[in-house]
This record gives sequence, structure tokens and C-alpha cells, in this order.
Amino acid sequence: MPRTHLIIGSRGSDLALYQANFIRDCLERDHNCTVVIRVIKTSGDRIDSVGFDQMEGKGFFTKELEDALLAAEIDLAVHSLKDLMTTQPMGLKLGAVGYRADRRELLLVRPHAYIEGGIIPVKPGAIIGTSAARRKAQIAFYNPHLRIVDLRGNVPTRVGKLRNGEYDAILIAAAGVKRLKLELNDLVTIELDPEQFLPAPAQGILGIQIRQDDPRVESVVSNLGTREDAIVARLERGLLERFDSGCSLPLGVYSEKLGHLFRLKAVLGVRNEQAWTGLKRADITGADVEEIIERAFVSLQESSVCCA
Repeated sequence: MPRTHLIIGSRGSDLALYQANFIRDCLERDHNCTVVIRVIKTSGDRIDSVGFDQMEGKGFFTKELEDALLAAEIDLAVHSLKDLMTTQPMGLKLGAVGYRADRRELLLVRPHAYIEGGIIPVKPGAIIGTSAARRKAQIAFYNPHLRIVDLRGNVPTRVGKLRNGEYDAILIAAAGVKRLKLELNDLVTIELDPEQFLPAPAQGILGIQIRQDDPRVESVVSNLGTREDAIVARLERGLLERFDSGCSLPLGVYSEKLGHLFRLKAVLGVRNEQAWTGLKRADITGADVEEIIERAFVSLQESSVCCA
């Protein structure tokens, strides 16, 4: 059987290239493909003066890759699934999802700022870095005495800013740190319980985007990923889609399979013009994924705000 020649489009960050190389290796090792990776710079890579809560979910990290796909300059794009909008541009679709890494949030603290106790064990008045609205809302709920400052850059850059003293603590996804095998021995590292500090929908899952009218690529890519991860991605991203919003929505989710049932836990940050005021919560268990999504959506809309 002749080998299939494919071009993967990827952002140029260390993490994005790790993910693209991971998929390349899967395709070459298991699916008789020859693959090259083309690096494409996105708006999110070029613009570093705007917080993620103003950028994510609006195509800042995907648009140029999607344009290259539509122009047939690449055959597939590999994304962190949490960066993708829940609705695909005309002509594109998700060919596969899977390979979930650690979904947890990783709190990194300079030793002088660490205190024992609490979900966010950082001393009052310290500067904590993140640009995700979801993280900001939960930090403000669990440790309202911290000063939250926007944090931009790829994973090694963010860790470097912490080490350089620009922040006393930062929050990042554990998946990125583990995939890059970063050395963190000089920092206090705390893996937050995902049932207490809820991660982003589909955090740690890879998404492989392809053209709708490309059976040659789809026949190969459809073999990637797992049905289990696809169900989890639908459950978690389905709630985000129900809000008709992108990653800028301050929504955290946690899901698990309980025998033949699924559980979806969610928090939604609430904010007035000046500050975060609390969280709305939902915790739904059932057998039907779409029903769970709808019940969680209604619950988050109708529930009262929990204040710190």
C-alpha cells in the first residue's frame, strides 16, 4: 500500500510543536504516512499586550491555521482542543480528538510566597499571574486577597517570568508542563484538585482539524484518538457551546464516567464592573450526554451566586 503524504500545520511554540510531532509520530508509526510539519504564526502569537480573557475563543490562536487548511496549504492542523471554538468555520471539521494528558491546573509559587492551607496557598497581597477569566474567577473566590495580573507567553516564557520575580505565583495547565518535561525544582508546585479548581473544557485533549471535503485525509485521521475522549470532549465543550461562547467565558468543568453514567460538574464566574463577585455551580449526573449538558446549562443560569 502506498504511503500517504501529509502536511501538519502548527503554531511555533514548544508545546504546539510537541503536540504536532506527537501526532506526526502516530501517523508515521501506525498509519503508513510520511508527514512534514509547517509552522504558522497566529495572531495570538504576535499580540502579547492583550489578556487571554479578551482573546481566547475568538480565533486568535487558530485563524491562520484554519485559513491555511481552507487554502489546502496544509492537510491537518493540530490544536489544544480548548483553544478551538465550539463551532467550526465553514468547510472545516474536527477529524479526531484524543490523547488527553493531565487535566489539572498547576499552581507554581516562589518559595517566599507559599503558605500552608487553602486551595490557593499563596500569601495575602502576592501577585498571581493568569490571563484566563475562568482562573481569575476561581482565584478571586478561593483567595480574594491576591492581586491578579495578566500573564502572557508560551509555557516556558511564563515560568521564566515567575522566576524573574514579575509574579509571586502563576497558574498554568499541568498538561503543558508535563508534555515539555520542564524542570521546576526551585518552585513550589501544587497540582490542584480538578473537582475543587475546575479546568477548562477539554483541557489536555488534542484536536485534529481537517477539511470537510477531503476523504484522503479523513480516512487516516479518523483512526486517531479514542471514542472515550470524544465523548468527554462533547460533554465538556457541549456546555461551552450551549452558552454560545468561546474560551473567554469564565467556565470551568470537571467530568467523569461512573459506570454507565456520566457526571458533569461546572462553575461559572460572575463579575460586576469592578470585580469578580462569586461563582455559580452545577453538578449533574445522568446517562444521556446531551441531557446532562442541557440540565447543567439551566442549572448555571438559575443557581444563586456563591460568594467567598
